[in-house]
Amino acid sequence: MDRAQARAEQTQSAARRSLSLDGVWQFRHEDGPWREAHVPSPWQAEFSDLVDTSGYAVYKRSFTLPEGWGAGELALKFGAVSYFCEVLLNGAEVGSHEGAFLPFEIVLPANLLKAQNEVEVRVTMPSADHRAYPDYPFGEVPHGKISWYGRIGGLWQSVSLEARDARHIESVAIAAGIDGAISVDLGFTAAAAGLAARVFVEDADGKLVAETEVSAGADVTAGLSVASPKLWSPDSPNLYTLTVELADADAVTHSFGFRSIEARDGKLLLNGEPLYMRGALDQDYYPDGIYTPPSLEFLEDQAKKAKHLGLNLLRCHIKVPDPRYYDVADRFGLLIWTEIPNVANFTAKAAARMRQTMEGILKRDRNHPSIIAWTIINEDWGTRMLENGEHRQWVKDTYDWLKAKDTTRLVVDNSACFPNFHVKTDINDYHYYRSVPERRQEWDDITAQFAAGADWTFSSLGDAERRGDEPLIVSEFGVWGLPDPAKLRRKDGSEPDWFETGSLWGDGVALPHGIEERFGALDLDRTFGSFDGFIEAVQWYQFMNLRYEIETMREHASIMGYVITEFTDVHWEANGLLDIERNPRVFHDVFAEINTDIVIVPRPARYSAYAGEALSFAIKIATGGLSIPEGAVLRWSGAVSGEASVATAGTVSTVSIDAELTMPAASANQMARIDFVLEAGGQVLARNSCDIALYAARNISGLPSIAAADPKLADYASGLGYRVVPAAEADLVLVHAVDGGDVEAIKAGARYVILADGSVKTNNNLRTDMPDGELPHRSIVADGRKFRPSLDQHLPGISLVERDGTIWRGDWIAGFSWVRRDGPFADIPGGPIFDLSFSDVVPHHLLTGFRPWEYGSNVHAGMVVGWVHKPAAIIGEKRVGRGGVVATTFRLTREAPGADPVAAALFDAVVQTAKELKVDQEVFG
Repeated sequence: MDRAQARAEQTQSAARRSLSLDGVWQFRHEDGPWREAHVPSPWQAEFSDLVDTSGYAVYKRSFTLPEGWGAGELALKFGAVSYFCEVLLNGAEVGSHEGAFLPFEIVLPANLLKAQNEVEVRVTMPSADHRAYPDYPFGEVPHGKISWYGRIGGLWQSVSLEARDARHIESVAIAAGIDGAISVDLGFTAAAAGLAARVFVEDADGKLVAETEVSAGADVTAGLSVASPKLWSPDSPNLYTLTVELADADAVTHSFGFRSIEARDGKLLLNGEPLYMRGALDQDYYPDGIYTPPSLEFLEDQAKKAKHLGLNLLRCHIKVPDPRYYDVADRFGLLIWTEIPNVANFTAKAAARMRQTMEGILKRDRNHPSIIAWTIINEDWGTRMLENGEHRQWVKDTYDWLKAKDTTRLVVDNSACFPNFHVKTDINDYHYYRSVPERRQEWDDITAQFAAGADWTFSSLGDAERRGDEPLIVSEFGVWGLPDPAKLRRKDGSEPDWFETGSLWGDGVALPHGIEERFGALDLDRTFGSFDGFIEAVQWYQFMNLRYEIETMREHASIMGYVITEFTDVHWEANGLLDIERNPRVFHDVFAEINTDIVIVPRPARYSAYAGEALSFAIKIATGGLSIPEGAVLRWSGAVSGEASVATAGTVSTVSIDAELTMPAASANQMARIDFVLEAGGQVLARNSCDIALYAARNISGLPSIAAADPKLADYASGLGYRVVPAAEADLVLVHAVDGGDVEAIKAGARYVILADGSVKTNNNLRTDMPDGELPHRSIVADGRKFRPSLDQHLPGISLVERDGTIWRGDWIAGFSWVRRDGPFADIPGGPIFDLSFSDVVPHHLLTGFRPWEYGSNVHAGMVVGWVHKPAAIIGEKRVGRGGVVATTFRLTREAPGADPVAAALFDAVVQTAKELKVDQEVFG
């Protein structure tokens, strides 16, 4: 018998024996009926009538004690139970546990065991009622996103029975450096004290590469060394196994990897080399099990999709996942950034629970090389760092405590967002959300400030401990798309329970149920062709946002990475790169072109141009963790073609190229795509593309005549080639707002174009005055307040709403803005959803007062928010008396006439729409 075979047989003879207790259990929630439940799974995932429940539940099942198992020690092992549980064996209580996320075990007393046994687990999932749950009210326990997506109670991870020798190994903590040195902290039971323990390491081929022997004790450290180890990284996830054999009593095996992670000199260094973080936030929620992954294969499949998308990291968000999650990350080469689940009310007990949770995470998960960072607090949730110095000090103390506990990983104190901050951290990370083109300038400005080391990322209260070289990471950003609801419904066509959730988020726009009905009621098929066309359009809108925002961050070499919100949709939250079933978005196969190390960033002076115009491009090439070798060439083709030599560049840097590209001649408006390819030595290093809205020369013959009392509006119309005449002679009247005289003219048959861009103060409608008929109503006082009628009752019956401060702003839960390409708007290229060419005309105001039946005809441009809620108009027409108005909130006059082709085209189309308004010359009689 050779040595390897002997070692294998020895390990097998000492192996622990395990009996899975997963499967069907008897279940009862409070006073409800007994029924069958499947373990592992939260009860909220299995029973539709219990989706929103907290409270008490009982699980029961029987097991037969396998022959020969009574001689050793038997432990009942739980992966995780939420939240508190008491465990009974054959009617006698044998133990209890508090905490929703971590494993625990209960050694079963031999005198209680029988041939046939019954296990009963009494589970409590607390609500926020501190009177009903004084020991652990929900707000004071680590819970993470349970407070967002619904309660989680019960046995949501596996349950098993383990037979082992009382002399056994309790803990193995491995620290492996890139120099091959291994330090192993071992813990053994008291019964094992003094026994010889052999510790050995094997490589991926099973070859023995290091071994040593120690004497068992409560706390023992073993040292080993592997010559020239193969390092672990996302590109080369090399794993080793470490086995501890305790005489003939026990043996355990752990996988690990040799890797280092540092935050130094403004950089992230993995194994001493610059790492550019390309991450996504992962809530670790699942379509059927909510918290419980359906299978190992499912986890492996999502890891493959993450890699396909170009991701090298997942930020596992305020949740402790199933341990298989980390096993898969280790094997597939995905970096993981893990966080302590937050509390809501930061009390002394809550703080203690958070540290206990972190200790449990370290005990279970610290050997995984994929985990490179811990977060203590997310966005100041639970704590109140802005106003409570004790909380800030606790965060700093916990940072120091965790750094001492684990020297092999980075620690983030508070993963911050406006208006909170860092106090002491390894990574200077920040969260901010802006949609483009809606808030493009804000995104650019905030990103530039962050890249320059903005003061607002750290406490300004005199207690920050900022080194100054913490790497900059935009650790949350992104925008919503929408999944295809048809792919999320069950085989019988019914909806998952979560379709009925979300109504309490985002002013009600996060409710999925009824999305197709709302789409139909708004006649949006006339704009998008079909509901499927709408879903495809909003997913490409999501891609446009992510591409632009990644490009902007890559322009700044000081930013070392980002985390996209998010990897998958979670119930109603629809900003995933995949939906909750892990179905890909339409951009799945092209996303890695911009989510990669070397990225081409083409920045035109404007995303629209006239045919034949010379358009300047400021092109940057960002390197990330790779380099640009000698002889690299950037080529562009498509609408225009050319090339430029590219200088060599090292890692984490940018190369700039200025180019002036002459747009092609065109007789009709169209989208012009320019494809960019970076090549060196016959190898493609990077690809990207840029879309320009190309406009043919305007035809100014036959334009309608315009009257405009405002000199600036008159000059603007004249500058575009319109003939400006007195009102009595004009085809239509151009204004920013109307008064009673204008309304009378419209009622008499006039056509008005109202550029309601917010530049003129109104009464939150299109009027600068109050109709005389309202005056008596304004004198009514009820309950101490003056009564005021609805503003859309004032002719022309349209209200003007500022988007700031409302859900229509659309930074996190996106608003999908569109122009229907028909009639006078048919020639506007692209669409229907706004692209980057609309950046300079995007409205800051919206129009309301339009009914759903008007959106297919009288509303020419508008928006919906989230799951097709809160419809509002951007261009709308109304009949008023014998005349009518066309109003728009597009900001069309910000630049000189014709300077922005999009503004000119929209102005022409709005004017033509008003010209085509049907007016009634008949007199009532």
